[in-house]
Amino acid sequence: MWQKLKPYIIFVGSALAVGGLSALVTGNSMDNYARLVQPPFAPPGWMFPVVWTALFILMGIGAARVYIAGGPYRSVSLALFFTQLAVNFCWSIFFFRLEARLFAFVWLLLLLTLVLFMTAEFKKSDKTAALLQIPYILWLCFAGYLNLVIYLLNG
Repeated sequence: MWQKLKPYIIFVGSALAVGGLSALVTGNSMDNYARLVQPPFAPPGWMFPVVWTALFILMGIGAARVYIAGGPYRSVSLALFFTQLAVNFCWSIFFFRLEARLFAFVWLLLLLTLVLFMTAEFKKSDKTAALLQIPYILWLCFAGYLNLVIYLLNG
């Protein structure tokens, strides 16, 4: 039983750890977010940790499935998984801590590109792993909209 669960615990745990560390580093970011002029369709601050927790779980499950599937694409897939996690972590710092919102938008485009490549690589090993990334891709597109419009509205 433990052997079957171990990859899921490791990969989901890694993704959630990055999210948790990001939340610690950015501190009171939701308070600062609430003070910004918000674009249409901007969700309330409480929604972000809920959505990100679900997304980190899905991406971790996907990575675990790729790991379990093995094969020639596993190394590249998992390298992209960990790379996009690092880029994801940095976005919060750029947007919230440094308030470099235009740079954060460009960084988010890099993140989206990495996630698209990661998803394509996941698909080579496990189609379900790739499908689990669709909510992440959609959320990143929405986050890009929010990021850019917040930059335009708040400077």
